[in-house]
Amino acid sequence: MRIGVLCPSNIALRRFMPALVKVEGLEYAGVAIAAQSEWKSAAGQVGYEDVTAIQESLAQEFVDGYGGRVYRGYAALIEDADVDAVYVPLPPALHYVWARRVLEAGKHVLVEKPFTTELPHTKELLALAKAKGRAVHENYMFAFHSQISWVQDCIARDELGDVRLIRIDFGFPFRGQADFRYSRELGGGALLDAGGYALKLAGMLLGPDAHITTACLNGGRDLDVDLYGSASLANGEGLVAQVAFGMDNDYRCSIDVWGSKATLTSGRILTAPEGFSPTITIRQNGKATEYVLDSDDTFRKSIEHFMRCIESPDVATLRREEILAQARLVEQVRLFDVNGSQG
Repeated sequence: MRIGVLCPSNIALRRFMPALVKVEGLEYAGVAIAAQSEWKSAAGQVGYEDVTAIQESLAQEFVDGYGGRVYRGYAALIEDADVDAVYVPLPPALHYVWARRVLEAGKHVLVEKPFTTELPHTKELLALAKAKGRAVHENYMFAFHSQISWVQDCIARDELGDVRLIRIDFGFPFRGQADFRYSRELGGGALLDAGGYALKLAGMLLGPDAHITTACLNGGRDLDVDLYGSASLANGEGLVAQVAFGMDNDYRCSIDVWGSKATLTSGRILTAPEGFSPTITIRQNGKATEYVLDSDDTFRKSIEHFMRCIESPDVATLRREEILAQARLVEQVRLFDVNGSQG
């Protein structure tokens, strides 16, 4: 199974490639540089000539470190008969058009989060993947960290008692206006970025019937995107999760599960990098017990799950359902105003 990378992005070079070489059965084919007709700049701030120079330099780092070839154009990679799968680490607004091109070419596709920026686009791609018999995967890496299953197991074995409330916060400082996250044209906004992480984890803990009950999105800095927001979710049993997110915030990446017997907290629930051992604290009536967990390689495990989607139709079906559930939660946030009434 040979996979190509659609754009020599930093996440592809620094995170995807080191993980890829650890995955058995998947071989790196090469990286594509955008042709001029394929390039889309952030509100005209970066010209094609400038970005080409940057991409050429990054592509050479791919070659120096991992071999493979450099494709002159995204279409050239997608149309290569020797490429079986494609990794798409482009800005969110470009995911739909290029993932569709990959699927139409009969290839499997691994897409960086979010899968697309619009629910109808997500539904279209999932239907196309099913019709073509091809696997799709949305790369929320944190979901594969062993600390997530540790939290789930802790709740399931009743160590916290009956869960009263789940609280998830994820936000980071302003990264500069040139960052694609602050461009509506490129699919920016806190909901699609930091908010997606928080909603994904909340959905995993609440279950498949999780739904939004109220939400609020807020702007600022004279930018045409949401900079921060919050939402409440519930499931059929009445369990509630509150999430808050932002990309003009003091850094926070935490979970708080408040139970009838104890409370669980962790400070790196969504962003634990390879080599980092997360700490989970359980407090019971003033007594705190800390658990230092093993480090994990979430990017490798995410790619391995993509391989399982390719190999197993049942796993591929479940993954499509999970991607759709996430897209529906994001869409529901958009449909609620600050008072919780649907707009």
